[in-house]
Amino acid sequence: MYDVAIAGLGPAGRALAHRCAVHGLRVLAIDPHPDRAWAPTYGAWTDELPSWLPDVAAARVAEPAAFTVRLHRLAREYQVFDNAALRPALNLTGVTVRAAHLDGLGPLADQARIVIDARGAIGGAAEQTAYGLVLPRSVAAPALDGAAAWFMDWRADNGTAPGDPPSFLYAVPTGPDTMLLEETCLVGRPALDLSILADRLTTRLAARGVAGSDGRVERVRFPVDAPRRRGAFGARGGFVHPGTGYSVAAALAAADPVAAALAQSRATDRTLVDRALWSYRARAVHRLRRLGLRSLLELAPEQVVPFFAAFLDLPIARQRAYLSGRHDLVGVLTAMVTLARSLPPDLLRVLARSASLGQD
Repeated sequence: MYDVAIAGLGPAGRALAHRCAVHGLRVLAIDPHPDRAWAPTYGAWTDELPSWLPDVAAARVAEPAAFTVRLHRLAREYQVFDNAALRPALNLTGVTVRAAHLDGLGPLADQARIVIDARGAIGGAAEQTAYGLVLPRSVAAPALDGAAAWFMDWRADNGTAPGDPPSFLYAVPTGPDTMLLEETCLVGRPALDLSILADRLTTRLAARGVAGSDGRVERVRFPVDAPRRRGAFGARGGFVHPGTGYSVAAALAAADPVAAALAQSRATDRTLVDRALWSYRARAVHRLRRLGLRSLLELAPEQVVPFFAAFLDLPIARQRAYLSGRHDLVGVLTAMVTLARSLPPDLLRVLARSASLGQD
């Protein structure tokens, strides 16, 4: 009999399995391909990461830039993970690992007192999509326009016309000699098709003088409004930030507190994980961010860029409160109120209309 059975060994499930083993729990982890390398590019703000995690950055940017209707400098360090370093940092020493596909979690109920689903996000109608290329830095340099990285670049040199659903360039180093240039639809219902994003990226890079596009292709599609699920962790459990699509840093930060809670209680109560994860403040923060997602979906195409201009003009502490962490209810409320006060009347009406629809 195991203390914990974890289904899924992506970054979230592996982090939780690792911390549970560190806390002395008997852990069973199941994944169809437990040794498969992680292909996606994972990024995080450095201040989001837990102290127990060693340095696993492939690249760091001290002050990423953004461009809306003007240039913004974000005084907050951002990093891209080296997946080949992140996996062993989340070592599975002491964990029993089985390579198996699970149609459901029922078979695990007789093998562990607590079963946790960490198999990734499912469900949800609103999605984020992106199409990117990993290129040598020397080739990608013209797309950066002098910036070290673009957290968001909303300039319309990607071939879009007024009224088209907008997309932005996300451009970050993935190592000392490579850059990811990715055309991103932040959220849509439905989101922009990957073929549209590929065409926009080609147009944007040509407009900026990037010669050559023979690089590794990265394709992204996942729901950003997947509901919270009982007994689930990571993206499966509602960790995907409704406004950004990020979830890995939140899972890394939550792994140790959940493992500690499981180690301190020998109960078989299946709600133990949910109590450890979803305090009143965490639930309230999640609802507020889903309300923010609803507002984003309500914006007309021409309102999206001015909205982000107002958000990125907020003090960095306000941005951080809204973008990161799961428990800072006061910080999230303050950020939302401060943003609302700075918006022009047409954008403020969108927020008011979204709020009046009620919270799902």
